[in-house]
Amino acid sequence: MGEFIIAAADAFGLNHPHVVAPGTGTAAALFAAARHPGRFRSLVVGSGAAAVPIQVGGMVKEIIKAPDLDGFRHGDPRQFVDAVLSGISRYTLPESVRDDYLASYQGDRFAGSLRYLRAYPAELPVLAGLLPQIDTPVQIIAGAGDTVVPLVNARFLYERLPHTKLDVIDTGHFTWEDAAAEYAALVTSWWRGATKGSRR
Repeated sequence: MGEFIIAAADAFGLNHPHVVAPGTGTAAALFAAARHPGRFRSLVVGSGAAAVPIQVGGMVKEIIKAPDLDGFRHGDPRQFVDAVLSGISRYTLPESVRDDYLASYQGDRFAGSLRYLRAYPAELPVLAGLLPQIDTPVQIIAGAGDTVVPLVNARFLYERLPHTKLDVIDTGHFTWEDAAAEYAALVTSWWRGATKGSRR
């Protein structure tokens, strides 16, 4: 998926973009930055699994620990997606947005997408070894009350990335939706001084 980010940037002619990749985008964006030094101006990540050993909860833990995907493949994807979206506690999704989420995972798409999460046990240790080599400035935004991807994941990144800044906000997992104004302010502030505001 890191290579997909590069391919998407190339397709849109984005030669040196800022990348905002929270949640499951965290690992993909960091892999892309590690394998393509200098390609990105900065990254904003967080709310994504990163710690080794793996530290996740809720449905993400269930997905990773499941012996196979049969239970998810034969279930109603709308119910699974609704369960995930129930983690958005302060923001009410417009019906059109909720419908788009649900439509995007119909058929076998939900079960198919879970292969990404199930790759964490093999891929996150590889990423951990690459983190100290990432020169791209990285802003980490995490929710203090995130029980799906606990704060230990953000701290794991913060301790290993050479040019980084960590902000913890008073939300759960969906920082970018439940605290949209604060999240946007952190991102735009980061963009204005990405190379100056990092810790090291």
